[in-house]
Amino acid sequence: MTLTTNQAVLKFVQDATDLTCPDQVVWIDGSEAQLETLRKEAMSTGELIKLNEEKLPGCYYHRSALNDVARVEGRTFICTRKQEDCGPTNNWMAPQEAYQVASDVLRGSMKGRTMYVIPFCMGPVASRFAKVGIEITDSIYVVVSMAIMTRVGKTVLDKLGDSNDFVRGLHGKCQLDEEKRYILQFPEDNAIWSVNSGYGGNVLLGKKCFALRIASFQGKNEGWMAEHMLILGIEYPDGQKKYVAAAFPSACGKTNLAMMLPPEYYSKKGYKVWTLGDDIAWLRIGADGRLYAVNPEAGFFGVAPGTNAKSNPNALACTHEGTIFTNVALNSKDKTVWWEGLTKTPPEGLLNWKGEPHDDSSKEKIAHPNSRFTAPAKNCPCIADNWEDPDGVPLSAIIFGGRRAKCAPLVYQSRDWDHGVFVGSIMASETTAAATGAVGVVRRDPMAMRPFIGYHVGDYFQHWIDMGKKMSNPPKVFHVNWFRTDEEGHFMWPGFGDNFRVLEWIIKRCEGQVEAAETAIGYVPKAEDICLDALDYEISEGRKFNVDTLREILTVDKDAWNADISSIEDFYATIGSRLPKELRSSLDKLEANLK
Repeated sequence: MTLTTNQAVLKFVQDATDLTCPDQVVWIDGSEAQLETLRKEAMSTGELIKLNEEKLPGCYYHRSALNDVARVEGRTFICTRKQEDCGPTNNWMAPQEAYQVASDVLRGSMKGRTMYVIPFCMGPVASRFAKVGIEITDSIYVVVSMAIMTRVGKTVLDKLGDSNDFVRGLHGKCQLDEEKRYILQFPEDNAIWSVNSGYGGNVLLGKKCFALRIASFQGKNEGWMAEHMLILGIEYPDGQKKYVAAAFPSACGKTNLAMMLPPEYYSKKGYKVWTLGDDIAWLRIGADGRLYAVNPEAGFFGVAPGTNAKSNPNALACTHEGTIFTNVALNSKDKTVWWEGLTKTPPEGLLNWKGEPHDDSSKEKIAHPNSRFTAPAKNCPCIADNWEDPDGVPLSAIIFGGRRAKCAPLVYQSRDWDHGVFVGSIMASETTAAATGAVGVVRRDPMAMRPFIGYHVGDYFQHWIDMGKKMSNPPKVFHVNWFRTDEEGHFMWPGFGDNFRVLEWIIKRCEGQVEAAETAIGYVPKAEDICLDALDYEISEGRKFNVDTLREILTVDKDAWNADISSIEDFYATIGSRLPKELRSSLDKLEANLK
């Protein structure tokens, strides 16, 4: 039974059927009854394990293959007709070759299996931001996860009508052969093909593949933006709300900021922080010349390890109902889950992420370091009541961030929009020992989008510049760095909830309520304008944070910046002639200012 008369959709499904040869085709209508039937089927095959209904109602456990536990950047390709349109930050494959390679893997791969057709919508269905996709898959895990992460079913097809404007997503588990694993984006064809993977980041095609790689290309052509940004709202005691979007590379506290709790000093006064999105923002210009943001997703695909009642109580609360846990540890005694950081000591009776009884003498992680939870956004205790507003929310500020031990101050503001694009383009983080074994290696991650730009990075920067010209009232642009360290390597800023103090200063700057000092890199706060009331933080034994420490982490270290310029030059050189002249001008000005 089909759910549409749209000829383009029906042809896409028929072509996939002819290629993969499934035993049957099932259309996902979005009903709870159908989803429950599929969950029970997945439980019978072991694809899903039902968790403790009293402690974790409606929650399930899923284990991916041992060779299939993370996004595979090396196997991810942007398939543009001209190689030069792919750009230096992406892997390229010619579309004709990519379709052939994937077709050879997919041919007949669904014999003995069921093909599921998932109509899904990114963004609230009624929104002008919304975009439709069809994902074809042979994985029930994908179906039930997409039902959490996106809006699925018949209402999506009703919205699409007879239009051909939908993203064609084709996924097959195939043999889970990592040597023939391909995540292929065809931006010029509105298509995504994913083969030989079952891991969420590679197969939930609405997520990074559509909402960033394909959507960034759509946005360039249609005059909007798809960005790797959280969206949060700050509510003041008088009820007024201000909104910011923020982009951070991995391991820089993005989810913690998206769901932060303000310090008790502020919450007692009536300040609140509201979450609208933790990962992706689609941005469009409103009639008033401001930039408006919508979270295109309906759920959170969060990293489990390190999430606990202290580090992120709101994220943990999201997982207590209707959640799918992947590659965490499973408590065989009471069918609950565990991961490193959830509690100080693991309970007895754990099966590790591979399904083996946990051995106390083992040095291996019990939960995989990239283990995940897929949770409905509506579960979040601090989800904003307007998070699904079809018009989006107006942004006062865009915040970029990175992990720099010395280079970037705690916070600074760009001089204008074009300079803000420069600040985002040179975003970087330094590797930690846990990540690579080499400490302090700078990795450029422009706008935190390096793995997710669906076209040439130079054209992407130009699109940012062009968008600025169309806005009469653009958001102000800032950069933060929670990770300045002292000579012994101790973090000098407390981070977590106390980051609210920096957000408060950012909003004051947007409202013109505080002055700032102009420096070689932009505008830096005066220390007395960042509230330190009731801040209690010990940097190291016997050394408490105070206003002098704040002044220290607000300083612009010219030696560190001069050393950084050669790294920026190297990155810009890879972009070549497509680097916008405004960014070259900003770099020249930075170099001159530092002298």
